[in-house]
Amino acid sequence: MKLGKDEISRLFLGGLLVIGVIYCYFALLLGPLQSKQETAEKTIKELEPKLAAATSVMLKYNAAKLNKEAVDTSLSRINVMIPSGSPVAWFPPRVTEFFKTHSVDKASIRLVSEVPDKALPDYQRMSWNVDFPKIDFIPFVIALAEFENEEPLVEIINVVIEGNRDNVETQRAVLTLNNLVKK
Repeated sequence: MKLGKDEISRLFLGGLLVIGVIYCYFALLLGPLQSKQETAEKTIKELEPKLAAATSVMLKYNAAKLNKEAVDTSLSRINVMIPSGSPVAWFPPRVTEFFKTHSVDKASIRLVSEVPDKALPDYQRMSWNVDFPKIDFIPFVIALAEFENEEPLVEIINVVIEGNRDNVETQRAVLTLNNLVKK
């Protein structure tokens, strides 16, 4: 089968057209897509640390939000436990009555200091000395343990128990307490 001059020129033009279409496909369509893909990958790599930082910030924010709810709940519980009025008026009778119910009759209570609480800005810690001139050791220690359990806002800092040379059956005790109160 012999091809004529006209058919050869058509085949030649068809071949050029196919080569042109392939060139246009790779140069004009696929090439810009590849360059856009490379710039997008570069941008993604640049943004990954920022995305990680933003994710950690969001996690911290969500944790702080949950923590805020827990803190608000704790503060409302603390506010319920603190009686109204000046602590100088309600704390000494409260301690005295507690120990009287546990057969420790005499107690002298004096305020030592008032210090703002660093963790809670609207609260302060009041330091008290409680002197018990005559105690029986075992009932006193039991009462002290119950006092510490029943008064969650009171922290026992120091306990000094001294023996009495005149009467070995009784001792003298001095407590140092911190009490959390509103300013």
